[in-house]
Amino acid sequence: MTETAGQLSKPTQRPSNPNFSSGPCAKRPGWSGEVLASAFLGRSHRAKEGKARLNDVIERSRRLLGLPEDWRLGIVPASDTGAVEMAMWTLLGPRGVDLLAWESFGKGWVTDAVKQLKLADARVIEADYGELPDLSRIDPERDLVFTFNGTTSGVRLPDGVLPPLGGGLRICDATSAAFAMELPFDRLDAVTWSWQKVMGGEAAHGMLALSPRAVERLESHTPAWPLPKIFRLTKGGKLIEGVFKGETINTPSMLCVEDQLDSLKWGEKIGGLSALVARSEANLAAVADWVEGSDWAAFLASHPAARSSTSICLKIVDPWFESLPEEKKAGVPKALAALLEQEGVAFDINGYRDAPPGLRLWGGATIEASDMKALLPWLDWAYQQVKSAY
Repeated sequence: MTETAGQLSKPTQRPSNPNFSSGPCAKRPGWSGEVLASAFLGRSHRAKEGKARLNDVIERSRRLLGLPEDWRLGIVPASDTGAVEMAMWTLLGPRGVDLLAWESFGKGWVTDAVKQLKLADARVIEADYGELPDLSRIDPERDLVFTFNGTTSGVRLPDGVLPPLGGGLRICDATSAAFAMELPFDRLDAVTWSWQKVMGGEAAHGMLALSPRAVERLESHTPAWPLPKIFRLTKGGKLIEGVFKGETINTPSMLCVEDQLDSLKWGEKIGGLSALVARSEANLAAVADWVEGSDWAAFLASHPAARSSTSICLKIVDPWFESLPEEKKAGVPKALAALLEQEGVAFDINGYRDAPPGLRLWGGATIEASDMKALLPWLDWAYQQVKSAY
């Protein structure tokens, strides 16, 4: 934004899809309710056809992500949160655990480990929003719990930073990374995500992928705490294999299953994982070009290699904004987001409530780069309007 206050005209081009929410996220391009017409409704999910569709979600997800052949993949309750907590409750305990936290969800897993599971040997490695913790402190002989992409900070792990596996297991919350970023499965053991992020599916269903090392831990380790039924992955010391073949622990929504199948088929049709990653990276590139010429906005992520291509978080660097009292700063991006929602240009782009005041633009694979580019001039216009009104 280079023009002086009061001179910017309202942009004429609008995004064809104004849904930039970071979860649930935009549906795939061309989606309509017609894709649900053949959903397996009014029948048991345990019927032959029901299990077949659930297993189809598993197998298509496996192929699209490039999951190693010897890994298990299952559909589990309670979205990504349920999947992460299932992994933590069942796998942690035998070794000391390191917990990486640089935004709110990573800090939530710290709370689970320290205050709920009360693990005696838990080491927390933290960083502020916009930064990464000291990754050199990762000890491969200890278990590790972390988010691959900080959904509320816009900071992801750069390529190649994870050391090779040692004796410890690695539990990775990849909910806003899976299908938009290459995941190093050779350096991970339990990986989780939900349907509602990169593939634009519906909420409440999680996915849990387990390496052979994770399965070995499950079958050899008995947790010291009680396990709720929805967390139990073993029986008689053996893995419950049905969970990883479509025999879900609780009742799934077959309407959501049909929608997820549609999303996965779309991902296959456009070229698979490489195409999905490229679409997300194109959105980040569009924002990066705009930020480079902005006099008021910058990435919250301080290092370019750590900028998320999905949850793209921006901070305000205008000296005027910095001069505001702290209690008034949060009102600026909130007002900006509200103005753009009123214009029908962008919905749900205010930053996360625990993050520094700013904006969060979803740039996952279901977002068209043309829509992201159309949005950016509106950010300049709206910021000027809000600034002038203060």
